[in-house]
This record gives sequence, structure tokens and C-alpha cells, in this order.
Amino acid sequence: MHALTIQGRRIGDNAPCFIIAEAGSNHDRNFEQALQLIDAAKESGADVVKFQVFSADTMAAATQDPTVDLGSDTFGRYGKTLHELYRKVELPREWLPRLTEYAKQRDIMFAATPFDEDAVDALEAIDAPFYKIASYEITHLPLIRYTAQTGKPLILSTGMATIEEIRDAVEAVEQTGNTQYALLHCGVGYPPPMNDLHLAAMDVMREQFMCPIGYSDHTIGLTIPIAAVARGASIYEKHFTLDRNLPGPDHKFALEPAELAAMVRGIRDVEQAIGRPQKCVAESELTYYRRGRRSIFTNRAIKKGDIIKREMLSIVRPALGLLPKDLDRVIGKRARVNMEAFDPVTTDTFDA
Repeated sequence: MHALTIQGRRIGDNAPCFIIAEAGSNHDRNFEQALQLIDAAKESGADVVKFQVFSADTMAAATQDPTVDLGSDTFGRYGKTLHELYRKVELPREWLPRLTEYAKQRDIMFAATPFDEDAVDALEAIDAPFYKIASYEITHLPLIRYTAQTGKPLILSTGMATIEEIRDAVEAVEQTGNTQYALLHCGVGYPPPMNDLHLAAMDVMREQFMCPIGYSDHTIGLTIPIAAVARGASIYEKHFTLDRNLPGPDHKFALEPAELAAMVRGIRDVEQAIGRPQKCVAESELTYYRRGRRSIFTNRAIKKGDIIKREMLSIVRPALGLLPKDLDRVIGKRARVNMEAFDPVTTDTFDA
């Protein structure tokens, strides 16, 4: 399995989860709000803050077809059609240099999802560290090839994609000579129902593509971040907002800053808890081990030279003597020293 490296940061097996705080379009075309999102991402402990760069004109047809009629949809209050919706939340591309510089000042990685070739060019101009391909673009192979040709690492979301569609996208990347990529499983819905998430699909993807696998999340709360990382997600992407009550299509299913920080802490706790693949006594458990485990003790005085009998012994706490499994080693042996009641029985107290 190949690993992914972004600005010297290794991503993959046995590396800390790469946490992407997805600001998306939650700037609401307010530059100060975009800066505050960067602040919130930094303060949460996330590894990167990410926005989306798209144009309504190149994203959706200005059609009145019923397919794009949002009138009865959750997003209907933000626009009657997809084109109208996207127009309201476009990120002005002239912001990119200033947002990047501000993120550098705050010491957090800045990245974005491009939705057209011009967006890739704009992000190349600010030397974006990697590119994210959105789930809806997984079949947009021309965009994937164009992005991969930059030579930068790619993280591809795979919501709603079949294994065949993912394979087509991976081949499009590799055809450019770029082997720095990772895949994100994703449940599409805002939020999606839990029984449609299928976190076990990450195992299938890892076996099929032998690359870092992560999860892009649209659920509410902290359950899925913890579960996905415990399942082996190398990358975790989560939408966040300054306030879920802000006007805009993506605020309602996003985490607020305190929740984002709690998510990051939870992920880091899970990583520590997963630990190493070994079963042994932890150092922090040694006191409880000695205090709570049983061992062999005398239950009466035994004189040097006496033959030790079963009724002279008890198996009690703490673990200061031989283990209970050693009982047969002791019975029938001659005491080497005088012992009082409740002395621990060790190899030094009887003849071998």
C-alpha cells in the first residue's frame, strides 16, 4: 500500500489521521467570515482548512428542467435552481491569495476543491499543497486528469460511486504519472441516514486500491468521526460553520467551532486508544495488576522442613507470590524457610 505525502506530512497506515476542516461555501461570500472560519479551524486543532472554488456558469446549466428545481428541496430557499444556488455561494477567486496568506500566518494548511480547470489554475497560482476532488466530480475524468497533471497529491471523494467508477478515476490520475492519491468513502445526504453510510466499504476500497482510505462526512454529531477513524480512516473531512443558524445551504449539517474541536480531540484520543497490535499489561495497569490479581499465600505458619500441603495454602490477592497455575509446583515440596501466615509463596520458599 502506498502512502501519501502532503507538505512533508505522511498520510496512511500507522500515521496520524489527516483532519480536514471543510469550510466549503460557509463563507457566504463574506471575506471576514472566511477569515473567521480559518481561525476556527486552527483553534480546533485540524490539520487543514479547505474551501471550494467553483463558478455557477461552469458548474450547472441555467436550465429550468424539473431535475434542478429546488422549490420543494431543503436547499430551495437559497435558489430556485442549482445555477441560482451556486451563484449565491461562489468564492471570489481574488480572495485566494489573501486567504492563503492569512492561513500561513495562523500556521494552518490552506486547500480547496476545484470544480473547473480555471479553478485549478487559480489554486496553482497560490501553490495549493493538494487538491480535493468532490464526490459529484468523480466521473469528470477530464477535470481529474487536468488536476493530476499538476503533480500535486489528490484526495478523491467517492460518494455514490461504484468500484468501476472509482477505478476509472484512479486510472485517470495514474495516466498522468501521478501516484500521489487517496480515496475518501462518503455518504451523500445532508445529513445522510446512518444505515446508508456503510463504513465497512472503506475495507473494500483499501483492498481494491491499496492506497490511503478516509471518510468525508456529512452527518450530524461526533459518532461517525470516532467510528470511521477506529475503522482505519487515514483522512477525515468534516464540514464546519461558525453558526448553524447562518443563512446558506451548508450550515445546517455542519459542526460549530466547539464541536469541531471536540471532534479533533476525540479522533486523537481514539488514535491513542488503538495503540499497537499487542495484548499485554499496560504500564498504567501495573498497580491494579499487583493489587487485584491473585497469587499463592500461606494461610498458617509453616516451619522450615515441613512438607507443604494444599490446606496450608490460599489463593488470594495481591499478586506477590507465585501464580495460581503454579499450585501443583508447591504442593508436596519441603519448606526451605520458616513462613508466617499470609506470607507470599515464592520459588525461594520451598525446595525445587
